[in-house]
Amino acid sequence: MTRSAIFAPFVMIEGDRRRGILLVADHARRDLPDEYGDLGLPPGEFDRHIAYDIGVEAVIRSLAEWLGVPAVFAGFSRLLIDPNRGEDDPTLIRQLYDGTVVPANYPMTADERERRLDMFYRPYHDAVAAMTASVARESGAAPFIFSIHSFTPVMQGRVRPWHAGVLWDLDGRVAAPLIEMLAADPLLTIGDNEPYDGALKGDTMYKHAIVNGFAHALLEIRQDLIADTAGAEAWAERLAPIVDAINGRPDIHEVRQYGSRTGPF
Repeated sequence: MTRSAIFAPFVMIEGDRRRGILLVADHARRDLPDEYGDLGLPPGEFDRHIAYDIGVEAVIRSLAEWLGVPAVFAGFSRLLIDPNRGEDDPTLIRQLYDGTVVPANYPMTADERERRLDMFYRPYHDAVAAMTASVARESGAAPFIFSIHSFTPVMQGRVRPWHAGVLWDLDGRVAAPLIEMLAADPLLTIGDNEPYDGALKGDTMYKHAIVNGFAHALLEIRQDLIADTAGAEAWAERLAPIVDAINGRPDIHEVRQYGSRTGPF
């Protein structure tokens, strides 16, 4: 974990916006601004999945380079505030996460909650929205948004057998071919809406892709596979031709409104 008095709530990687692809990572970093210290937690907690998605920053940087496309990722730990939740989600600022109590998050005043939204959460989403609009403008078509996360091999005693999982809601334009192409490797076990369900109202894909009718998917990669540089690079190299092929499909850059399993817009 790093801390800084001058803190950027998001990081942008430049790329060719004319390609029509935007990469996004909500939980890429475990950093905190100086004023929040360590949130009352011992340093070891920031090495765990509760603080960030292990391996994702390396994957998204490498994948952006392979594809030559832009990317945006959050610059702060999910323990400060979770950018992959709606503003009204009860897990937006966690007080307890996988057995760990976060002292600085309880009690949480309304003013402090609003401050974290204004200082970190909203600037990140404004950056994603701005880059999405820029990609659409420069490509002349609806953008393809691809989000990357990672998951633990075991959660609450349950072994997760998948090497990766594709999360999606009702728009399967990206999810279906992504699952098919990844599963073509006989050494990989690929989950369909595993280990989580892709229908989460207010999350990043809902906010920037679903409500706009843009093709999208969220890929979860098992953390032990990308925890080191070699693993992260291998997954980026695996994904690059797949994402590139999906981007060339004729339906990917159309606006389509499917609604959502989470309810009406």
